[in-house]
Amino acid sequence: MTSSQSTAPEEYDVIVIGAGPTGENVADRTAAAGLRTVIVESELVGGECSYWACMPSKALLRPVAALADARAVAGSREAVGGGVLDPAAVLARRDSFTSHWQDDGQVQWLRDTGIDLVRGHGRLAGERQVTVEAEDGSERLLVARHAVAICTGSRPVLPQGVPGLAGARPWTNREATGSPTVPRRLAVVGGGVVGVELATAWRALGSEVTLLVRGSGLLPRMEPFAGELVADGLRAAGVDVRFGTEVASLERRAAGADDGPREVTLVLGDGGRLTADEVLYATGRAPRTADVGLEQVGLHPGGWLDVDDSCTVLGVDGGWLYAAGDVNHRALLTHQGKYQARITGAAIVAHAEGRSLDTTRWGAHAASADSAGAPQVVFTTPEVAAVGLTLDAAERAGLRVKAIDHDLGAVAGASLYGDDYEGRARAVFDLDREVLVGVTFVGPGVSELLHSATVAVVGEVPIDRLWHAVPAYPTISEVWLRLLEGCRG
Repeated sequence: MTSSQSTAPEEYDVIVIGAGPTGENVADRTAAAGLRTVIVESELVGGECSYWACMPSKALLRPVAALADARAVAGSREAVGGGVLDPAAVLARRDSFTSHWQDDGQVQWLRDTGIDLVRGHGRLAGERQVTVEAEDGSERLLVARHAVAICTGSRPVLPQGVPGLAGARPWTNREATGSPTVPRRLAVVGGGVVGVELATAWRALGSEVTLLVRGSGLLPRMEPFAGELVADGLRAAGVDVRFGTEVASLERRAAGADDGPREVTLVLGDGGRLTADEVLYATGRAPRTADVGLEQVGLHPGGWLDVDDSCTVLGVDGGWLYAAGDVNHRALLTHQGKYQARITGAAIVAHAEGRSLDTTRWGAHAASADSAGAPQVVFTTPEVAAVGLTLDAAERAGLRVKAIDHDLGAVAGASLYGDDYEGRARAVFDLDREVLVGVTFVGPGVSELLHSATVAVVGEVPIDRLWHAVPAYPTISEVWLRLLEGCRG
């Protein structure tokens, strides 16, 4: 104990480390059940999603889609003409969605919900114990009667051993979603969701964007046609998409006068050179577990936390430690983190009340959807919406499956949505169980089709019953008829 540490431990029923969407939802569930709950946060209440990821990135991307939709229809196309986005207005709207990086509103929500907030860096100090170090160096000791939940999320990963990378001061998702100005030239390294979404956004705002991808395609965890159609859309927007390209080194140097703008030069693996004003690295995520005291409970710092389906951390005796959200590596998606939080909160409450857990598949205390029905939307132009297994993943899992593809542009509702609509849908059917195990849509506006697919996959709705779920005419959802017709032969 340091001289600045509080002498008396503060006792709670539940301690949550991390006040992002996952931690907030765990705390909400336990507090609603009458458990005295405290949440510990070292940054802004609301977490990565609210300030540096989901909300600001989608605020940047929504005007892109709105303008594209207007240009896709005769009549509205003439109204907007050759107009371009107003960067200042888009950035101002983005700032409003992040509450200008102030968390007063979310702090007030905690107070209204009856959840205590302790500002500072939380670390495990032993069984059911957490120390919190404030900015001034003072410490508080919190003790949980029932549970501690680690909900600290993930951080961007930069590659190791690339000469000049640190000196180039690369953007990560934080700088790329929060920049107050539009870079004239932007290099984006990485072909995953963050890379393609932010390439889309900044290109629409006026940047000259080059997308550098080490592999042979975009969105490698999704159906191959999704990455192909997104690449086509990026190129049509003017993005220079380069596959099979690695960055060998970088150098940030002055361009012109000493007080002039500084640019970064990327030396590529083939010896070519690329000059940009900013470079964004979107090359993966790692858990924020390096400094949360895992060694105090016999776990290795810095790694993903292994959990069971109730999000109870494995390898820690007593069943008091939980990990929900990105830190457990089950599904790095905000909505899945919130889903896990609901499961975690219910499990903590059940234990506190002396009830047994229902961890059977789809049970009240089992996050089954993480592996069977995690939906995801990529807000590019075109959009990608997917849930469940890809065809390749289903086959590798040993399932006997049949994939049905359909041209979305051939559906009446799609032709009304936009002239010359282009898109594609795929449904993956498990022939033995006669249910859907995966669905992928690519095209303008397909994000709103996704929840019906999620219900079908998670609910394991029999194909024969889906045949009686009649989509309204004329909507893009009519593609369901074509997919089911293909399955029934």
